[in-house]
Amino acid sequence: MTTDIASSSRRPIRWGHAWRHAILLTATFVALVPTVYMISTALKSQDEYVVDKVGFPSVLVLDHFREALVDSPFLGWMLNSTILVLGAVGLSAFVSCLAAYAIARLSFRGRDTLFAISTSLMAVPPVVMIVPLFVLYTQLSLISTFRGAIVIYAGLITPFSVYLLTTFFRTLPKELFESARIDGASDFSILWRIVLPLSLPALLTLVVVNALFVWNDLLIAIIFLQDDAKRTLMAGISVFQGRYNNQIPLTMAGMVIASAPMVILYIAFQKYFIRGLMAGAIK
Repeated sequence: MTTDIASSSRRPIRWGHAWRHAILLTATFVALVPTVYMISTALKSQDEYVVDKVGFPSVLVLDHFREALVDSPFLGWMLNSTILVLGAVGLSAFVSCLAAYAIARLSFRGRDTLFAISTSLMAVPPVVMIVPLFVLYTQLSLISTFRGAIVIYAGLITPFSVYLLTTFFRTLPKELFESARIDGASDFSILWRIVLPLSLPALLTLVVVNALFVWNDLLIAIIFLQDDAKRTLMAGISVFQGRYNNQIPLTMAGMVIASAPMVILYIAFQKYFIRGLMAGAIK
């Protein structure tokens, strides 16, 4: 009798786990279908794609990748996007670390107001700032310059960076800061030697998230980088797709090449990325 009661009490828990796993597996399948289709199409010949648009390739064809890399300016576009990612993410990380440390660990008038304003900027869509920024950049002769685009991207990703780092810095034990100050360390030394090494998961999370945003952005790149020589990967793909609209396997090969760097970046820092997302959730 006791055994029956215990087994019946555990049954809803097992059903609950089954439903959760079913939902997660369904969501994973839906998310992976476009990726699998893109890769399989890129590995087909043009003739095989015309005959079978959905199935897997019978023979793997790598010529589309060679054509996309050699016969098109893909490498130049990737280099331009890399310059923007390194510049914007690096500038934003530097500014965000200083701002987050000041907000989290220093006492000054207007600190909470400054943090509230910075956080509220996360809700402002970038499209509403396009017109004033374009007018300003035209007057400053910053259109079609990497430094101008880097400043814009850094400004867009900094509010989230400050919010995440501030939340993480506040979870660090205050005894660390008190001990460092007793030893005569300055605030910059505390930030560089104590806070940043302990904040590696949060910092790497910012690198991955912000790099994905800059790498995949199309709006800013098209408007503020109008020179063909400074075209980014996403802007170049839009032109590439229009030029090779009838050659879908070749277009898909270009999409795979464009996705590869960010996939590698995420896989490399996946462990830190997940830890960083949990930063500040539990104090």
